[in-house]
Amino acid sequence: MIDQLKIIGQYLLPKKLVSRLVGHLANAKAGKLTTFLIQQFIVKFKIDMSEAKYSDAHHFKTFNDFFTRELRDGIRPLVAGDENLSMPVDGALSQLGTIKQGRIFQAKEHDFSLRELLGGRDDIAAPFDEGLFATIYLAPKDYHRIHMPITGRLEQMIFIPGDLFSVNPLTAENVPNLFARNERAVAIFSTAIGPMAMVLVGATIVASIETVWGGSIAPSKNKEIRYWDYKDQQIILEKGAEMGRFKLGSTIVALFPKNSVNFSEALQAGSVTRLGELFATIETK
Repeated sequence: MIDQLKIIGQYLLPKKLVSRLVGHLANAKAGKLTTFLIQQFIVKFKIDMSEAKYSDAHHFKTFNDFFTRELRDGIRPLVAGDENLSMPVDGALSQLGTIKQGRIFQAKEHDFSLRELLGGRDDIAAPFDEGLFATIYLAPKDYHRIHMPITGRLEQMIFIPGDLFSVNPLTAENVPNLFARNERAVAIFSTAIGPMAMVLVGATIVASIETVWGGSIAPSKNKEIRYWDYKDQQIILEKGAEMGRFKLGSTIVALFPKNSVNFSEALQAGSVTRLGELFATIETK
């Protein structure tokens, strides 16, 4: 009953208004109040600040500064070898597997459209059909910067407006089409294995989705899908380089072409992920 009420509340909540208000508060320089809120957040979510570059709550001028905190140098070493892809985020695997007939598995009795996830264009979705996907949830306690699994050249970016449902496991199990209905930013890279898509999915009280090349992408007042073409700009991000960040938690979906990679055998739904660990291995031809 409690879970059902939580889901009903997700539909009734004015999610965009609440998210934008929280975003303004999270970006406010409120001195002692900001420090107090950060300290309480650290305790509530049992955050290990010894991993952070700056461990003292007083260092952060805004809650967003704290939430997007850097890690200490060397705390997340990258898996060695050009044949190995590194995990892009700290989090937990929601699902991973094969994209079947253009559908991506979300949870029991739920899947969603690859084409819709990427903005509705067949030419963008086609290279990933029958390929692999991995959906990774970033909880409030996690490090919230997203890094490159493999070296890639940025080809294009797409912003798709949408809802702002929570993306926690309960919602994923109960809200149909969740990741293809929420606001999201899609980055398409060319890599040694072919195209790779990194989809940054917004959620309730996510104050911002940012990329290192475009700054803040969401929130946006645009109600239509937007496209950016970067083919002539030679934006190359090395394996392990930061590509974006969430201000307050959310989910990423990584997409790979058919016969390009094999996920690490250690990974399964529910696996805890750590940036830099083995994500996948390039498939030998």
